[in-house]
Amino acid sequence: MFKGLGNMGDMAKMLKSAQDLQQKMADLQEEMHNIMVEGTSGAGLVKATCSAKGELKGLDIDPSIFNPEEKEVVEDLILAAIKDAQTRAQERSQEEMNNLTESMGLPKDIKFPF
Repeated sequence: MFKGLGNMGDMAKMLKSAQDLQQKMADLQEEMHNIMVEGTSGAGLVKATCSAKGELKGLDIDPSIFNPEEKEVVEDLILAAIKDAQTRAQERSQEEMNNLTESMGLPKDIKFPF
């Protein structure tokens, strides 16, 4: 298709690859809203669910921890579960980005400005 254009054909091919990458990145960013991860604390007594974007989507608390004298412990467990879920979300997001870049033949640790 780009025969006879010399280096212009290479540039057009490079631009097409960049456009493909941009579309795949946009698709992945949208998909991150649907990928769910779970964080836990207190040996599973508190569970937090986040999207891979880090948005808190759900919280499950075992009723056995509701003791009025241990209010601070419950609050700490809730925060720990949320932080765990958000950390897992960030890790999953990075994993998905690495998979995308590797599938396109790029180094998995490449940093994009977006």
